[in-house]
Amino acid sequence: MTETHTYDVSIEWTGNLGSGTESYRSFSRAHEVLATGKGPIAASSDPSFRGDASRWNPEELLVASVAQCHMLWYLHLCAVGGVTVVDYEDRAHGVMTMDASGGGGQITEVVLRPEVTVAEASMADKARTLHAEVHAVCFIARSVNFPIRHEPLIHVQ
Repeated sequence: MTETHTYDVSIEWTGNLGSGTESYRSFSRAHEVLATGKGPIAASSDPSFRGDASRWNPEELLVASVAQCHMLWYLHLCAVGGVTVVDYEDRAHGVMTMDASGGGGQITEVVLRPEVTVAEASMADKARTLHAEVHAVCFIARSVNFPIRHEPLIHVQ
């Protein structure tokens, strides 16, 4: 039997400013991302598309999903591979390229820049190479059609 997992989220638009979508400028792009038992994520569209810069936008959430999945699988591979990670940070960067007509675009690249601190110098080389193995198992990386590059920095505690 094939194993499946399901993920249910809700999106609630909170941006009706009184006249709904009467015009392109008459409404806010504000909304909340919700899931049972979890706090809401305040979201909007990118500020370039009349969104609220103080809220998460879908493009940021996609880049965050790529970075989260990479980190979680990387930590797993380190744990089973004998690499003790004591600190991990990533400053992920995504690029969206608009099509020539201006009507749409797509994420064309994500660059992960994880800074990893390991417990011993003897673990540094393996810690660096394990990043390349993550793409084969990361659920999100395996699901997207754009390249994901890794630029890891490895430090020793």
